[in-house]
Amino acid sequence: MKKSKLFIFGIAFLFVLISCQKRGKLVNSWKITAVEAKLPLSDSAKNAILTNGTLTFTEDGHVTGYLQNEITDGTYALTKGGKSLVIKDETGTPYPCESTITDDELILDSKEMKLTLKKI
Repeated sequence: MKKSKLFIFGIAFLFVLISCQKRGKLVNSWKITAVEAKLPLSDSAKNAILTNGTLTFTEDGHVTGYLQNEITDGTYALTKGGKSLVIKDETGTPYPCESTITDDELILDSKEMKLTLKKI
């Protein structure tokens, strides 16, 4: 019984460790370099995202930048080992997406669009 509890604790600890490592890779400033629309998106809206699109993630769970609108005091939660990212703007509107995080690239895939970001 003790071994199974220790095993479960070990798995949970490993999951937390992996999530922290992914969060560490996310903490930085990122520039949107590509937009793949999944729903109708005007050329002007796409150009605005490419021109203004940046996100800055902090260690304490805050995010600022520009997606489709400016985010001045948002928050984020990274779960599922770094594969799920939910960004909330200052009004609490959630922007859930699947995330792929590497050392210099961040891919955010939502139901509306897929964004590719490069580390600044």
